[in-house]
Amino acid sequence: MNPPDAAGSGLPQATPVTSTGHASWAGSPPEPADSENHYSPFIELERDTWARLANEMEQPFDQSDIDRLRGIGEHLSLREVAEVYLPLSRLLSIQVDAAAHLRRASNEFLGESTRRTPFVIGVAGSVAVGKSTTARVLQEMLRRWPNTPRVELLTTDGFLYPNAELERRGLMQRKGFPESYDRRRLMRFVADIKSGAPEVRAPMYSHLTYDILPHEEVVVHRPDVLIIEGLNVLAPPRVRSDGTAGLSVSDFFDYSVYVDAKTTAIRQWYTERFMRLRSGAFADPKSYFHRYATLSDAEAIATSSDIWDRINGPNLTQNVLPTRGRAKLVMTKDVGHAVTRVLLRKV
Repeated sequence: MNPPDAAGSGLPQATPVTSTGHASWAGSPPEPADSENHYSPFIELERDTWARLANEMEQPFDQSDIDRLRGIGEHLSLREVAEVYLPLSRLLSIQVDAAAHLRRASNEFLGESTRRTPFVIGVAGSVAVGKSTTARVLQEMLRRWPNTPRVELLTTDGFLYPNAELERRGLMQRKGFPESYDRRRLMRFVADIKSGAPEVRAPMYSHLTYDILPHEEVVVHRPDVLIIEGLNVLAPPRVRSDGTAGLSVSDFFDYSVYVDAKTTAIRQWYTERFMRLRSGAFADPKSYFHRYATLSDAEAIATSSDIWDRINGPNLTQNVLPTRGRAKLVMTKDVGHAVTRVLLRKV
């Protein structure tokens, strides 16, 4: 059985280059241009260059904020917040303003009057890469910008099928793969959000019981910004049997972020997190994974490696990593969890 959030990280894929010298979009974002004769839809900013964007901004967090927002095994620091997330939150704040301006201009042109709908941000990436921490930090920082005081965060875990349904479909060992989600319900949720519905409800997931809570829901009341975090949120639409394709969840996103790192690093982070959970969440007798709490170090490493090799690695290479090129911004981490590079799609 796979532990909480087991669902994948992946192998970096080479970016093919066509005969015209332009990078292909298959699987991963094109490499940034390295000369005047080569072009890319992405701008590459190294950490130092990106960090300078925050020189005139005040650090909004203190250490208590870091301790509250940091995920298990994450090495989030005040410096990381100031140099990486502060400029990113400002960029997103600018995007929200631009979307509002476009709506007003469109209303004036069409002679219509439509309400502002939530600005939706998708955050994708591997299990254990730190996308949940990224989403929480962005939520907290965006709340502190004057134009986005109401920011909600939703994970797609609540749209997993209940365990009983996964068992019925033979999918318990593929939990986290695209087919283990109620994609139709997720699509309807995001469509309702972007339609401006005053109240939208989503199922609630428990990482303790590793299942959907049958009588509990998450209720979203028309926020300024909604962040949707999940493994497969950037997946393209499925192709129907007749060759046509419908909508994908990401079609409703106003912006998207992919958190990236080398697979070897993510695999190690996954193992380290698994071992910490033995004395944390797994130690609770009510935990679905309580049986892992008494594993020795060697047994824990072997178990986490097996889960990764059977579930997380394949899910990443087949489903998660191929969506990286669909993101508008890619954050790349080094082995120490620090963001070293930002790929930003050109406007």
